[in-house]
Amino acid sequence: MLAGADVELLTPRDLGISLDVEETGDTYEENAALKAIAFTRASGLPCLADDSGLEVDALAGAPGVCSARYAGTGSDNDNVDLLLSNLKGIPNETRTARFVCVVALALPSGDMEFASGKCEGKIACERRGDGGFGYDPVFFPEGRPLTMAQLPPDEKNRLSHRGRAVRNALPIIKSLLDE
Repeated sequence: MLAGADVELLTPRDLGISLDVEETGDTYEENAALKAIAFTRASGLPCLADDSGLEVDALAGAPGVCSARYAGTGSDNDNVDLLLSNLKGIPNETRTARFVCVVALALPSGDMEFASGKCEGKIACERRGDGGFGYDPVFFPEGRPLTMAQLPPDEKNRLSHRGRAVRNALPIIKSLLDE
């Protein structure tokens, strides 16, 4: 997703860093910043981190920022089961939703930049496909007959909220490299 950034990408594992940053923020921005800052402090390097979630209109935006913890178990299957249960009886045309992602870029100087991306769609009545993770098996991207879990990885990355957020972050990354 960061092709064209002309940077050397390192993962925490590459640097021997293992952190479990608790997502205590009330927004995607706050959670992405918590993670980016923690890894920047641990590495001394600029760090890119994200937070994302699924917002369902018929559920007043839930699960939202709590998407990974929606069912309280941390299990993707439990989260999807609860979502489908909460949407039982909701007509297909009103099962609109979106995946949202915010990327935070933390610099050792303390500066922080953000970029975001969204993917609009609808929630299926049942799981379809076995690719992807999280809510991918029940999310139809707008205008597509396949769920995110059924899409080839390159198409998913092109359409996804995370892919869009990272592409929106590229100009920020490039401008910081030019400084």
